[in-house]
Amino acid sequence: METRAANPGLSPDEVADRVARGQRNDLPPRSGRSAADIVRANVFTRINGILAALLICVLATGSWINAAFGLLIIANSAIGIIQELRAKKTLDSLAVVGEARPRIRREGSAREYGREEIVLDDLIEVGPGDQIVVDGVVAESDYLEVDESLLTGESDPEPKPPGSEVLSGSFVVSGSGTYRATKVGSASYAAQLTAEAARFTLVKSELTQGINQILKVITWVLVPVGLATVWVQLFQAGHDWRRAMLAMAGALVPMVPEGLVLLTAVAFALGVVRLGQRKCLVQELPAIEGLARVDVVCADKTGTLTENGMSYGELRLIDGAAASEVEEGLRQLAASDPRPNASMQAVAAVFPPAQDSWPVLAKAPFTSAKKWSGATFVGPDGAAVSWVIGAPDVLAAPDSAAASEAEQLAAGGLRVLLVGTAEHPVDDPAAPGAVTGQALVVLNQRVRPDAAETLAYFADQGVALKVISGDNAASVGAVTSSLGVVSEYAIDARTLPADPGAFAEAVEHNDVFGRVTPHQKRAMVGALQERGHTVAMTGDGVNDVLALKDADLGVAMGSGSPATRAVAKIVLLDDRFATLPHVVAEGRRVIGNIERVANLFLTKTIYSALLALFVVLWRVPFPYLPIHITITGWFTIGIPAFLLSLAPNTERARPGFVERVLRLGIPAGVIVAVATFVTYLLVLPAPGAGEVASRQATTATLACMIVAATWVLAVVARPYQWWKVALVLVSGLAYLLIFSWPFTQSLFLLDVGNAGALRTGLVAGLIGAVLIELTWWLRGRFFGEPLRLWYRREPDAPAS
Repeated sequence: METRAANPGLSPDEVADRVARGQRNDLPPRSGRSAADIVRANVFTRINGILAALLICVLATGSWINAAFGLLIIANSAIGIIQELRAKKTLDSLAVVGEARPRIRREGSAREYGREEIVLDDLIEVGPGDQIVVDGVVAESDYLEVDESLLTGESDPEPKPPGSEVLSGSFVVSGSGTYRATKVGSASYAAQLTAEAARFTLVKSELTQGINQILKVITWVLVPVGLATVWVQLFQAGHDWRRAMLAMAGALVPMVPEGLVLLTAVAFALGVVRLGQRKCLVQELPAIEGLARVDVVCADKTGTLTENGMSYGELRLIDGAAASEVEEGLRQLAASDPRPNASMQAVAAVFPPAQDSWPVLAKAPFTSAKKWSGATFVGPDGAAVSWVIGAPDVLAAPDSAAASEAEQLAAGGLRVLLVGTAEHPVDDPAAPGAVTGQALVVLNQRVRPDAAETLAYFADQGVALKVISGDNAASVGAVTSSLGVVSEYAIDARTLPADPGAFAEAVEHNDVFGRVTPHQKRAMVGALQERGHTVAMTGDGVNDVLALKDADLGVAMGSGSPATRAVAKIVLLDDRFATLPHVVAEGRRVIGNIERVANLFLTKTIYSALLALFVVLWRVPFPYLPIHITITGWFTIGIPAFLLSLAPNTERARPGFVERVLRLGIPAGVIVAVATFVTYLLVLPAPGAGEVASRQATTATLACMIVAATWVLAVVARPYQWWKVALVLVSGLAYLLIFSWPFTQSLFLLDVGNAGALRTGLVAGLIGAVLIELTWWLRGRFFGEPLRLWYRREPDAPAS
């Protein structure tokens, strides 16, 4: 719908001139990196660099089969590029849907444009809930008030008369107006912050920080171990330079957790794609990790538990008030409100704005803080009259019949407004004063059909739910009672203690709150966070913005105000509250599975580093060639880790990722390394025994490592499901085939001819497996880790 106004705005020629001069609101792409940046970032990585250097060393020896690990460079790069490009495509397409589109006035008409279409000096129209998208100066103000607390920390909304400055990143809480853009693009106050908040990134994440810590340590270990291995193989073991280079590659390649970084990136990107398929826009990629840690969900009632719109119910007159007079008052209020909220829209649908509107002397737009709106008119008799509409428990006397009737109606889940005439003009500091109630306006609010099932899911998952609403406490309690999960007893937030400690105690031990102001919502989120909770906040209105911004995970509805969508980390574009369990489940899947496979990669890194160290200290030939390490990784780590990273996982993530991974990775790695090296010493042939004996010793040592490493996989895969058991069995059968088939024996340089040596390796591997099993049980006992052998079915998320 277009609106006409006296101040026409720019002409097409003026817009074209500013575009030509580069005075356009150009912003970075929502998904951050371009396709070229994605390719570059996935090819030129630290791990690919290390593997490429080792590949060059191996190729210089002329042994092509031992260079098979070089395929990891191609695989790592290709899979990472494909997944991130998929995620970028998903983000870009969803961002177009979820993007706030400001109303720009040009040549006298206003319509919605994309943010990037704003040019310098454009006139931008705003109303309640709209975000200020570029810096500007107010040109027209109709009781315009802007909340700048996200920028300045000031809690009170600022009146913005014509000529005052507005900053990007703030948002309108009441009134309406227009402002002229004075700074666009990167020059605007919050442009860089907004771009960073929406960027596809893996930073600011405990998970990725932990992985980076592991990689840094490994990088520092690689250089001295590599040099020491070459020195020992050349000057102590008596090998030529080719064999020394192969030994170095065989020692260093398994120390690089090449798949861990890849699987982390793939899991995050796949999470974005999966959520995108449910019309869920992830505006910050680390939000996926936050999903897994949520243990409290704070939900607004209107627009979250109930549908966003309301419908008119009835008009109940008070003390014999004239119906015609009340209806005319409602029509005049509708005519005076250019940007009505949902309640006023429902009223105006039945009592449309008056055609012969009364002159307006003053207006008081609705705000969530004061709970009422109104206007002072010049009435038909020439006298000033102030009509107000709002919450009965705010406008009516507490002991009045109107207040009592409104409370009874609200207890049935209805939305009730009181309309009447006020003692003072609405712009008076003492407004509204005593209000003469004329009628109760009853509105119907519809509970979302999937709300009860969604709340039941959270209860089953151990996620606490707090309903915090600005509506009447009795009405909120009636709605939550009808859902059957949350307590029907609602606390009136106006009665909450001012003392921070007592306030936090009340928030912790109660579930439903009504008459909550925007700043109380923010304080509630902060109180829960101070008590160690990870808080998700859902909302759709301007009164939810502050709490959404402060929550660990802000979730906005797609039909909500532009300000809520701008500050939220996740936007449910189809407004489906039932999507939230899928969002939480996706976060748990990603984080839980990355931690699971990290155990595999860290164990491999530790036993590889220790084995290389033992070889240096004992000054013996390195037992393996690079091809042996490559086949070891296929079925004990690579393929199983990929499948495990995609599996369902409903366990809530906990802090301390690195510490937990080390609890299993270090002892398991030590056990595999010791068992393998002891086997090698037992089967090591005498110097000069020949190539056949050396290969038989390598085969026996490799058998020990594979048996022990496969049991690490068996432990990490717990709790078992049929497909996990099959995964472990298939891995074992694959190695049985490799060791028994003459073709693979020849291809992978194996020799099983020495039955005694092979038996020694298998027994040592089984002993290692028993010790790894014991380690798993002891870790559970000492550190309180779950000791579940078999999967117990968790409650499913509501069906989509």
